Amino acid sequence: MKTRAITGFFFIIVMLASVHLGHYFFSIFYLILALLCLHEFYGLNIKSGIQPNRASGFINAVFIYSLFALITYQDKPVYHGLLLLLTLSLSAVFIQELFKIAVAPFSNIAYTFAGLIFVIIPFTFFHALAFVKGEFNFHFPLAFLLMLWANDTGAYLVGRAIGRTKLFERHSPKKTWEGFIGGVAISAGVGFIISLYFTELLWNQWVSIAILIGCFGTLGDLVESMFKRSINIKDSGGILPGHGGLLDRFDGFLLAAPIVYTYLYFVLNA
Repeated sequence: MKTRAITGFFFIIVMLASVHLGHYFFSIFYLILALLCLHEFYGLNIKSGIQPNRASGFINAVFIYSLFALITYQDKPVYHGLLLLLTLSLSAVFIQELFKIAVAPFSNIAYTFAGLIFVIIPFTFFHALAFVKGEFNFHFPLAFLLMLWANDTGAYLVGRAIGRTKLFERHSPKKTWEGFIGGVAISAGVGFIISLYFTELLWNQWVSIAILIGCFGTLGDLVESMFKRSINIKDSGGILPGHGGLLDRFDGFLLAAPIVYTYLYFVLNA
C-alpha cells in the first residue's frame, strides 16, 4: 500500500506538470506516453501468441499523433494535404505482413490497427482538448484529468463502502453499480467546483462533461479488463509499482477523451 501511495503521488505530480509547462512539453509528453501505452498493448498481444506489426504500428502512431498535433497548432492547408500520406503509411501494415511467415496474418494486421484505434486515437483527441478553442489552454485537459481521477477515486471508495450490486461481473468482478453511481456523482461535484475557477464553460456544461467522463471512463475500464481477461493477464505491465502498467491507469481515459472532445467541439461551435 505504501509503494502504491508513493507511486500514485509522483504520478499525479508528473501529470499535473505535463499540462502546466507549455504546449511543446505537453505535446511531446503525451506522444511519449501514447507510445509507451502502445508498447504495452502490443506486448500483451505477443504474450497471447499474436504478432502485431510493431514497426509499422509505431511509425503510424507517431505520424497520426504528430500530424493532428500540427493541425491543432495551426490549421494550414498543407497539413491537410499530408493526411493523404496516411494512405501510404497505413498500407505498410499490410505490406509488412507479406514478408513475415505467420499462421494468422490478418489477426496480426487487425491487432496492429486495434492498437492505433484503442490507444493512439484517444491520446490524439486528448491532445486536441488543449486546443479546442484555438489557442493552447491547459484548463480543458487539466479539468478532464481531475474529473477522471475523481470518478475513479469515488467509484473505488463508494464501491468499497456500500457496493453490493455487480456492474459487469464477467469482466470486472469488483465493480458495482453503487460504486459507478458514486463515482459519477463525485466527478460531477468536482466538475461544479471546476466551473467556479475555469469560466470557459457554464457550470452545467462542466457537470455534463463530468457525467460523460464517469460513464465512458467506466466503459473504457471495462473494455480494457475484457481485453486482459481474453488473454488471461492481470496487469498490462509493471512500469508503475503498485499500480500495474500505464494502460491500467489510462483505461478510462481511452474512451472518454474522444467523447469529451466531440462534446466540447459542438458546444463551443454551437
